[in-house]
Amino acid sequence: MDRNFARALSLVLTSEGGWSDNPADPGGATMKGVTLANFRRYVKADATNDDLRVISDDQVATVYRRFYWDAVVGAQLPGGIDYALFDFAVNSGPGRAAKYLQGVLGVVQDGRIGPATLAAVRAKPAGVVIDALCDARLAFLEKLLTWPSFGRGWSARVASVRRQALLMSAAPSATEGYASPASTDDVPPAATPAGAGSPSAGEAPAVPHKSASPAKVAGVLALIALALGSLAAWTAHLPCNLFGVFCQ
Repeated sequence: MDRNFARALSLVLTSEGGWSDNPADPGGATMKGVTLANFRRYVKADATNDDLRVISDDQVATVYRRFYWDAVVGAQLPGGIDYALFDFAVNSGPGRAAKYLQGVLGVVQDGRIGPATLAAVRAKPAGVVIDALCDARLAFLEKLLTWPSFGRGWSARVASVRRQALLMSAAPSATEGYASPASTDDVPPAATPAGAGSPSAGEAPAVPHKSASPAKVAGVLALIALALGSLAAWTAHLPCNLFGVFCQ
């Protein structure tokens, strides 16, 4: 789900760390997991290692979204699976990650996540897919020639991804269980008679009229009566011709 991108990126970055230029790493120099090649592709065409060292958070997010998240269609995957596949893509490439997901699902492994793959992934429990994908990922890593150098770190990373992905898959959706605050505008509409349509274009919907309660009406009348009685008592003590009228 796209709403998981920020969280997934944050988790990925905890594994990627900062600057790295290990000769044993075929990816070459990286900063926060971003290779110089991808930095040049998505941010600055003539970037140097020095430019890569000072990459901004926004630039990091741009590279990760475009090169990894979008490539594995993260926005359309169920929660948890999106993160597990995203991290796999960052670590081993989007095409390989997609093929391994397709292998777990039993669909054609063409490395491109389309309608068939999405339908298959949604048909299985997320936890089952996450476990199978992490198992397959670890098996792939163990066969690499660089396993002796990076195996311990990779193993710990896959274990962490599995744990966090399963937690994400079990979390309720962003709107589940959410109740909107009460509002004076939340007035239930009256039942519409059969055959009646909605207001025509340009016609404002009717505003419900709230009539005063009997108690309020009685209170207002009592106040008016009291005021009139006080006025009569006051005028009874005035001189007869104060206003130009004569007493009878």
